[in-house]
Amino acid sequence: MSQRLYTTVLIVPTGIGASVGGYAGDALPVARAIAQVSDRLITHPNVLNGAQLYWPLPNAFYVEGYGLDQFAAGNWGLRPVHQNRVGLVLDQEIEPELRLRHLQVADAARATLGLSLTDYVVTDMPLGVELRQAASGATWGTIQRPDSLLRATEKLIKQAGAEAIAVVARFPDDTGSEALQAYRHGQGVDPLAGAEAVISHLVVRTFQIPCAHAPALSPLPLDPKLSPRSAAEELGYTFLPCVLVGLSRAPQFVKSSAQSLAQPDHLWADQVDALIVPSSACGGSAVLSLSHTAQIIAVHDNKTRMQSYPDALGISALQVNSYLEALGVLVSHRAGISPAALQPQMGSIELL
Repeated sequence: MSQRLYTTVLIVPTGIGASVGGYAGDALPVARAIAQVSDRLITHPNVLNGAQLYWPLPNAFYVEGYGLDQFAAGNWGLRPVHQNRVGLVLDQEIEPELRLRHLQVADAARATLGLSLTDYVVTDMPLGVELRQAASGATWGTIQRPDSLLRATEKLIKQAGAEAIAVVARFPDDTGSEALQAYRHGQGVDPLAGAEAVISHLVVRTFQIPCAHAPALSPLPLDPKLSPRSAAEELGYTFLPCVLVGLSRAPQFVKSSAQSLAQPDHLWADQVDALIVPSSACGGSAVLSLSHTAQIIAVHDNKTRMQSYPDALGISALQVNSYLEALGVLVSHRAGISPAALQPQMGSIELL
């Protein structure tokens, strides 16, 4: 008798200073390992993006955060694709030389990786990215002209036939800030991540299309004490390569309907078997939605600036110390083996 495909969701929320996954694609090794013990892995750009570094995972679904929330709530399904035509939106505020660097990345992705890109669009107004930091230390941000971003995106979809959207916005240079220095040394919160999420959420919510963002920044001066976890972002002039690769095969969103539910290749929330999340970051929409149907695995060692623990939220979770331990839980769960059977001591069954 055949078993159904085993599906795992891996979440490391953006901009909350996660010890693993809070830097430059440093949760990618975790995703690679989980992909080996799962038939399907659903995760988001914060996990898979490593600036110019990335890793092709044939069984991974690259799903933007807002879309992941909608999927977990059962509102949207995921339709696998062989290839998306990716449209590129460039912020008008990007300087000519820096713009050219990003256009060269797009051409390199076409010529060297064989990706399908449409012609690009420059926003009709500067987007005006502003960075913010909450009292908890988590980062967020705003854009002054969201209307300009939406007009550019709509043009790519309607006139160029874009099926996924890569956005490059000019972010403020703050090379001397303490927050940036801490991040570069592997100790702080990514100062850009929260604002990046706002940008991609806006596009996905409005157009129901895959989207991811890459910030445009001036190159930073060399730092001999740079943390390995932050190093991927300092290898070149742009963070765009991983975004184009991820979007090229990102699943399309489909709304719940009798017809879409009947499609055998569409993936829905009730097919998720397990979700792995930092134990202090269980308050997100996707975790709360999936906690009713999937095995939640909370990883203690992945510290964050949040204090949203499963017990306080009424979430039944299997709490583990590390991602290595989480991998063991996935293997036993997939095999239908109770974790209690792998412990040296086990109590007797009792009368109910």
